[in-house]
Amino acid sequence: MTPKSILELNQLIQATLESELDPVYWVVGEISDFRQAPQGHAYFELVEKQGNQVLAKIKANLWQFTYRTVAARFESITGSGIKNGMKVLAQVAVNFHPLYGLSVNVKDIDPSFSLGERARIRQETIDRLTVEGLIRLNARHELPPVIQKIAIISSPTAAGYGDFINQIESNPDNYQIYHKLYPSMMQGNEAVISLINSLKSIFADLDQLKPDAVVIIRGGGAQLDLDCFDDYRLAVAIARFPIPVLTGIGHERDQSIADLTAHTQLKTPTAVAEFLLASFREFEENLNLALTRLDRSTRFQLKNTEAKLNQLSHQVKATGDSRIKLESEKLKSKAERLISSSRNKIRIAENNLVSLEKSILKGMLQFVRTQEQELQSKSITLNQLDPKSIFKRGYTRSEVEGVPVDLAKLKVGEKLLTYSQKQKIESTITKIESK
Repeated sequence: MTPKSILELNQLIQATLESELDPVYWVVGEISDFRQAPQGHAYFELVEKQGNQVLAKIKANLWQFTYRTVAARFESITGSGIKNGMKVLAQVAVNFHPLYGLSVNVKDIDPSFSLGERARIRQETIDRLTVEGLIRLNARHELPPVIQKIAIISSPTAAGYGDFINQIESNPDNYQIYHKLYPSMMQGNEAVISLINSLKSIFADLDQLKPDAVVIIRGGGAQLDLDCFDDYRLAVAIARFPIPVLTGIGHERDQSIADLTAHTQLKTPTAVAEFLLASFREFEENLNLALTRLDRSTRFQLKNTEAKLNQLSHQVKATGDSRIKLESEKLKSKAERLISSSRNKIRIAENNLVSLEKSILKGMLQFVRTQEQELQSKSITLNQLDPKSIFKRGYTRSEVEGVPVDLAKLKVGEKLLTYSQKQKIESTITKIESK
């Protein structure tokens, strides 16, 4: 057999492939090493993987004219441009060049396949997180009534981050929220690792920063631009984070897996800011309500206490008046008995001792005067015992909760009620000195 040159061998391969293969094939592969040339062509590799292992790959070309058409249609349907990491269904023509080797020329890319593939992977991730008990794991952490310190994960140049900071710093109530930014990529192939690294940095600063929550914010974008927030690794990092994680990612129509595993999901960065400020307003309203209730309760208790004290005062006064009257009646009765007895003695003495009339009369008169003096003395004593008489002499009576001060166990800070002839004085005990 005559030896062939390399060129001849490659030309034979080229001719064989062109004669034996169909004009086009539909193949499934992941885009890798994507780059766009200045002339408008796109070059990349189509890769088949099993887990992280590459099983096969082939060079692919998208020539300028085809690329413009295919890329425009793909972006209009999926909301994202063709980029690395996408799994696509591509129509290709096999091409073998004697100098450049084997490659495929891409004729078309089916955008509906990419959307369906994305939905399938997303659902598989959600199912896995659910089985592992991670979907609501971060929600077990309790948010404080007022969120005063936050760690922010965002792109420092993003409009959503700027809107968020402006809203919390320019709030009309002047609520103060301390915040620290941990910059991160928010889209692209490196976004997942960047986001996880930011969470690790916050974790390392927890003891020093002591944030109440982590806030992940990103403005809206194309659906496929948010793919990083559907990544299983990021979802696990959020679910297992030791403090609450709040998300404000995308527009109203978007919900990422990161949202599902976060403690609290809010639609946009501005919605997150409003949520934080609302915690201040709600706490302030509850505090004012509690103060109002406390004031009403205090007034009610004071009114009841005053009424009880007045009632006790009347009871004490009534008791004192009754005792004075009783003692007076006893003394009067005793005096009457003494007088009656004396008169009987006088009559007996007059009948039996006429001769001693003058002497007895003198003695009797002296006895009567003595008894009258005793009665007068006791009457004075009774008058002195009358609280009104005591008050008239300038004395006062003091008690604590209805108990006289000499019987009560006094304490510093207790309320002391002092009664004079015309006044009732309320004071507070500041010092007690034993004698």
